[in-house]
Amino acid sequence: MKTITFIGNGNMALSIAKGLKENYKIEVIGRNLEKLNKFENELGVKITKELMDNCSVEGKTVMFCVKPANVEEVSKKLKGCARVVYSVLAGTTVEKLRTNLNPMAVVRTMPNLCASVNRSMTTLTGDLEFQEEAHELLGAIGSTRWLSSEKELDIATALAGSGPAYLALIAEALADGAVKQGLRRDDAMNIMRGLFGGFGELIQDVHPAILKDGVMSPGGTTAAGYGALEDGNVRAACINAIEKAFKRAKEL
Repeated sequence: MKTITFIGNGNMALSIAKGLKENYKIEVIGRNLEKLNKFENELGVKITKELMDNCSVEGKTVMFCVKPANVEEVSKKLKGCARVVYSVLAGTTVEKLRTNLNPMAVVRTMPNLCASVNRSMTTLTGDLEFQEEAHELLGAIGSTRWLSSEKELDIATALAGSGPAYLALIAEALADGAVKQGLRRDDAMNIMRGLFGGFGELIQDVHPAILKDGVMSPGGTTAAGYGALEDGNVRAACINAIEKAFKRAKEL
């Protein structure tokens, strides 16, 4: 069984490890033994634990899951040349990772929150010789898509990486609207969850415009509500959200 070495033990590292633990041995390098033990308990399987100071990554397959601001600091604590580094760091370029970590190869990845339920939409880019392996590795936590440039990955970060937060806002707002009109909170929440579950299946094969037209009959309830969304500039706000998040990804 192959070993995946995680550097960092935060929520994203744990989510990815949960998807990989059945088929890979998990090693985790962190700063604090107590946090490593907590990681192991939450993962539910025995892991190899290493403290970060002067730890070797020679020849290892590394999942790099630290905060972007800590790349330089962490790199100074590691020894050896990794076989490949898979980085989940937003806005951190292949060049910066290669310069600081000095691995044989680098693949940037951008999973999202849904990794914890094996439904992440993970985008990838980097050294082409690891494209197939990257699909296999990150495919354990959901869908994957290889992109041809780091710019495209940063745009995808704004869409899929940040997207769960945007959808959560919309989900909460729709449920609040139903409560405002007199629906009980628990009923509103359950109906909203059912809505998102079913819609998630439909959107896989049907264009959003076609789905919209299939629901919105002339002069009907959906048309009235849709008009309110347009009046509130929801479409423009969503487009602007992607632009702002993309710009921020480039700044990190």
